[in-house]
Amino acid sequence: MGDMTIAGLARAGGVGVETVRYYQRRGLLPLPSRGAGSEAGVRRYGDADVRRLRFIRAAQAAGFTLEGIARLLELDAADDRAPARALALQRVAALDAKIDELTRARDGLRRLASRCAGDAAGPCPILATFEDAASGT
Repeated sequence: MGDMTIAGLARAGGVGVETVRYYQRRGLLPLPSRGAGSEAGVRRYGDADVRRLRFIRAAQAAGFTLEGIARLLELDAADDRAPARALALQRVAALDAKIDELTRARDGLRRLASRCAGDAAGPCPILATFEDAASGT
């Protein structure tokens, strides 16, 4: 049996209590039974719950959706590496695409900022470019 309340689990996992409850509603974290005797009505959590919560947070930090995390948890329980590897490679491809997009945005903004440097008269090219984009020209 565990020795933590939901507040202790949340603290150990670096999240709020409502986040723990949300993960439980989504089926990512198990909902332990309520205690008996002097602990009647209190749910207790243990080290396995902390590990699972930390796993969820780490997978989120890697960019996995909650659906993807649920799939990873299923695969972990089945001890099946190939599908887990495929999910990870899909996530790497998505991250690479996002990095490319952000790199293009950074490079474009850097070019605009250099054109806006100095004491040249007239509108700032950055503002003009964004206004043109907003108007569809």
